Amino acid sequence: MRARGDAAEAHALRFLVEHGLVPITANFSCRLGEIDLIMRDGDTLVFVEVRQRTKTRFGSPLDSISMAKCQKLRRTAQVYLQKSCPHGEPPCRFDVVAITGSADSGSIQWIKGAL
Repeated sequence: MRARGDAAEAHALRFLVEHGLVPITANFSCRLGEIDLIMRDGDTLVFVEVRQRTKTRFGSPLDSISMAKCQKLRRTAQVYLQKSCPHGEPPCRFDVVAITGSADSGSIQWIKGAL
């Protein structure tokens, strides 16, 4: 399971870099949760949640993001900002990269400002 998650995150990372984002860190975690990718888009810090599903019979990858998950991501991002941006918060946004199909080559849907 973790290998498929790693493959999906690597696929998302390649896609985002091709679209001009700059990687900052991957798999930032604290006691509150984990953020898959943290990237920079110009002067904006982007927190990225990567979701992958091989088939959509039980819903799309986007359908798997609950309100509780959104709250957890926001709280984890606050911890990251407190630790990494002591001189004030840069502009931030939350994006989702949804991969349908193979974790390492499936189709990607990128939603900017999704959360």
